[in-house]
Amino acid sequence: MLLGMALWLLFGVILLSATGILALTFGPLRAAANVQVIRIIAYVQFVCALLLLGARLSGKA
Repeated sequence: MLLGMALWLLFGVILLSATGILALTFGPLRAAANVQVIRIIAYVQFVCALLLLGARLSGKA
């Protein structure tokens, strides 16, 4: 039970992190030279969060 709750918290933290990074790239970091790389990192975090969500909902994690 505790592990399940920890995985949901990890899912939330990943979503918050990816959303924050993405928001920064459309705001203050818009003019940065490597903004595309930073956005790719955020998109990879979203994919990881979706994989974790799928595993949680299917009962595999």
